[in-house]
Amino acid sequence: MWCDPAFARVADAFRETGGGEGGAALAVYADGRMVVDLWQGTAGPGGVRPWEWDTVVNVFSVSKGVLATLAHLYVQRGLLDLDAPVARYWPGFATATTVADLLAHRSGLPAVRRELPPGSLFDWDAMTAALAAERPWWTPGERHGYHAVTFGWLVGEVLRRVGGRPVRDLVRDELGVPDLWIGLPASEAGRAAYLAPPQAGRDAAPSSLTIAMSEPGSITMRAFCNPAEQLTPGLANTARWRAAEIPASNGHATARALATLYGRLVSCRGRAADGAGPLLGREVLGRAVAPRSEGCDEVLRAQTRFALGYMLPCEIRPFAPNPRAFGHSGSGGALAFADPDARIALAYTPSRLVVSAAGPDPRWEPTVAALYACL
Repeated sequence: MWCDPAFARVADAFRETGGGEGGAALAVYADGRMVVDLWQGTAGPGGVRPWEWDTVVNVFSVSKGVLATLAHLYVQRGLLDLDAPVARYWPGFATATTVADLLAHRSGLPAVRRELPPGSLFDWDAMTAALAAERPWWTPGERHGYHAVTFGWLVGEVLRRVGGRPVRDLVRDELGVPDLWIGLPASEAGRAAYLAPPQAGRDAAPSSLTIAMSEPGSITMRAFCNPAEQLTPGLANTARWRAAEIPASNGHATARALATLYGRLVSCRGRAADGAGPLLGREVLGRAVAPRSEGCDEVLRAQTRFALGYMLPCEIRPFAPNPRAFGHSGSGGALAFADPDARIALAYTPSRLVVSAAGPDPRWEPTVAALYACL
């Protein structure tokens, strides 16, 4: 474990969030240099296995930022045009929308209306075929709504067709960050942290999201409950889930890997966070992280902000004080983001899940505050 003395307050804040079942890891880069690399707690059920330096965690929607980074890498290489219709890369895709709309949650395809049969969650071809034929819930480009799970198949299928290989292989080989996967290889399964059952967050009353979830046939209910397998208790601890290719929600990583990825996006030096060259040039990154969707979210029923694939600090997830920060949170409390102005990158990967419809996770909130106080 390592912490630069100048960031001791960050380490203190992280350690104070320990306790209870499970564990967590925290990694921070500042100015292209790792300044925090810490972990604590246990990684196995019942506290029988200590958290190790190489423990990996299912980070849920944090993986959307990983997918977005791959998309912008292809933009930089001239392989992907953000303003092109999706059908240019995906023949047979029925909705008249652009690649940028997919990334910015504006395509109108956050859910499939018809009830999907058992097994669909794990069937790439079934999900992409259903989405290619789906009628959008709103006119693409006119509104936005969080594509909670469909984001992975929509953006992922475009990337698969451009890259010529499954998304899991593209993330591994194109991004080149160790310990970062979409679908955990069987050889690494022994390193995976057991996810402790969810605990309630700070919500004192039913939120607009939970109310919408209870409305039969609503966009929100369909987005989170279709395929129905998403609701299976303990699903994320099964070998089938860990090994599957569900890019919007089953990314597995160490905090170190995620901080490295974001550090390579905002490093101000000639060499980036891990000694490799910066992933994206200034112009490509600037377009990637500029706000594209702001205001009332058709799915989450709250105020959200998104760039092209990245979440921006907003009412529902205020993960950084600088509105220009970009990254993504994940269900249960995982977080990875970068701040281009402060030239920092942070990743937090917990195994004890805390579920909240809105607001900051009570564990990473003091850690993020301590980080900015150290700058």
